[in-house]
Amino acid sequence: MNRVILILSTLSVSINSYAYIGPGMSGGVIAAVVGFIAAVFLGLWAILYFPIKRAIRRRKNKNIKSQNKIDDS
Repeated sequence: MNRVILILSTLSVSINSYAYIGPGMSGGVIAAVVGFIAAVFLGLWAILYFPIKRAIRRRKNKNIKSQNKIDDS
């Protein structure tokens, strides 16, 4: 019980650090966040793009074949 109180009291106290991060660090964080979001969206796009493309191509081929049969008749 005493350890829990000691740990909670230690974690609840905040100390100011007065540290300067600088513009380079914030630029790196922004680039990392944008890169992560782009990777997630590109991954989803890659997974969904090819099946949709294949379905559209099959539908086009089916329409072309049906039109050719109508024209031949």
